[in-house]
Parts: sequence; C-alpha cells; structure tokens
Amino acid sequence: MMRTAEVYRETKETQIRVSVTLDGKGKSEIHTGIGFFDHMLEAFSKHSAIDLKVEAKGDLHIDMHHTVEDTGIVMGQAIAKALGDFKGINRFGHAYVPMDETLSRAAIDMCNRPYLIWNVNFTRDKIGDFDTELFKEWFQAFAMNSGGCVHIENLYGENCHHIAESCFKALARSLRQAISYDPVFAGEAVSTKGSL
Repeated sequence: MMRTAEVYRETKETQIRVSVTLDGKGKSEIHTGIGFFDHMLEAFSKHSAIDLKVEAKGDLHIDMHHTVEDTGIVMGQAIAKALGDFKGINRFGHAYVPMDETLSRAAIDMCNRPYLIWNVNFTRDKIGDFDTELFKEWFQAFAMNSGGCVHIENLYGENCHHIAESCFKALARSLRQAISYDPVFAGEAVSTKGSL
C-alpha cells in the first residue's frame, strides 16, 4: 500500500498545497517563491527519499516568515497523514551529515509526541536574502505537525549555507530511517503502550 497524502491549507497569509509519497525516490517539485528555501526542501526530499510537491503562495511582500512556517506546518501534516496510525515503522532514526568544515546531526522519534530541540547557531543574520532565524521556525512547525520528537544540533561549522543544508539533510536521513518499515513490527506500534 502506497503511503501518500495531500494537504491544502489556506489562511489570509498563505495558500499551501503539499503532496508526499513516503516510499518514493526523492523526486521533488518545489515552488515557494523563496529560492534558498526551495533548495533546502529539494535536499530534504532527495535525502529522505520522499517524493515531495510543494506549491506555496505567501505574503512575501511583508517577509518570508509566514510562508516558511506555514510550509513546515503543511509538510508535517502531510507526512503524519501518510503515516496513518504510525504502525510498523522503525520509529527512531538518526544521522550525522558532514559538509566540508561543518558537521550536523539529527535524531528523531516518530512517536506522535512532537517536540523540538534546536542547538544551531548562525554567525550571520541572512543567507542571501533569507533570514537565518526562519530555519528554527520551519523545523519547529515541521516537528509539531508531523508528530516527531526532533533533535537537531550543529556540532561545528563556519559557513552558514553548509550549516543550514547539513541540518535539513540530517533530518531527512533520520526521517527516512524512522518511517521505514520494520518487518518485525509489521502491523504493530513500536511502543509498550500499544499505540503511538
């Protein structure tokens, strides 16, 4: 059974449609109007092996905040919807991702109890015209709406582009592991409680 979902969310600030195929090939079609953000989501799709389509229209004449945060909300909701009851998945995942001088790691528990730990600092306020403070907003929105307990940490690095990209790739790789099927737990929730 294909694990797919589509979610559409419209507010006075944004209109966002996201579709995911969890057991995909990492193919993406991303259109948010924010070039660097599109680049990060393309990397996320490729390294998670999730086929991802994102169409986002937001109030970019104000700033990028609403578009970035709301895209995290809708992506998280789509992944949670595609997972359904979360049964049969590995549940846990982790990854270290190096990029030149930078090393970041992510750990995730797809437990339906969302949380974010964000230990990432940027030495610049912007990458191009993208506010670096918005990265935490996206990861927070994604974690809260996907049902993931997400820990992201940049261990070291200097280049802000590398720091951001390694965090997205680390999340993607850890998510890929966590949502993969474990045949030992086929049809079961990986929890002593019996559900996630």
